[in-house]
Amino acid sequence: MLLLWSISVEFWWLLVQAQPDVSRFDILSASPVCQLSHTRFRIVKHNLFDLSGKVALVTGSTRGIGKSIAEELARAGAKVAISSRKAEACLQVKEELERQGAEVLAQPCNVSRKEELLALVEATAAKWGRVDIVVANAASNPYYGPLTGISDDAFDKIVTNNLKSVLWLAGMTLPGMASLGGGSFIVIGSIGGILANTVIGAYGISKAADHHMVRNLAAEWGPKNVRVNAIAPGLVKTEFARALWEDPQRAAERVSNTPLRRLGEPRDIGGVAVFLASDAAAFITGQVIVADGGVTIL
Repeated sequence: MLLLWSISVEFWWLLVQAQPDVSRFDILSASPVCQLSHTRFRIVKHNLFDLSGKVALVTGSTRGIGKSIAEELARAGAKVAISSRKAEACLQVKEELERQGAEVLAQPCNVSRKEELLALVEATAAKWGRVDIVVANAASNPYYGPLTGISDDAFDKIVTNNLKSVLWLAGMTLPGMASLGGGSFIVIGSIGGILANTVIGAYGISKAADHHMVRNLAAEWGPKNVRVNAIAPGLVKTEFARALWEDPQRAAERVSNTPLRRLGEPRDIGGVAVFLASDAAAFITGQVIVADGGVTIL
């Protein structure tokens, strides 16, 4: 009995050796006489986070969180369209990513100008024939202080840049994603849209509205396999948030109130974006993923 088992195993191993490059080996189909059991042996080669063949568009992607998202999407295999208001900054980041082996389109875009946003979308589709992933990251906050002290101009700028432009971008890209069979639209929100703040209240209002826009768009476009989610970062060490973390006392207070005992880094958000853009998040839509080191749980 032992001898027969040894011969059978030896025969099975020879069959495997003879087919070293196959991604699946099935004992039942290998030979009619080699039927050790009804078990099928498979070697599955699939990375849930692989974005090869996908095209991503990221607004405000030449520094900080946006740049980190563009970098991580490219590392995951996506072709990436980057943008910001300054052409020189776009070109610099394009060259940097290309040196890392990424395929990149760079186009200046002020998201508060609808025609420039449309030009960015059209340029991306013209170059690669599709847009699978969109990250609405560009935002502004021109006012710090009590909410009732904000000027109409400053409030309008916040609403246009942080909210209206996101809806424009959704209208320009979601139908195309649906026609391709699905896609991922990601909005960079903020814990300012979850927690009250005495100095950036208007910004927080715009982000709270973004969070709810995500839920509504997810409900509307889910039947067409288009997923819509948001990421709500905490305090991340970027130029945009410099006023909040550069003050040593304020930064120390925030760290002491953060369970992970540190401030966020741009790469902390880049990884979450790759997750939401990939098949790993295929059953997630309408959600606001908080990445704040634990601040909002206390």
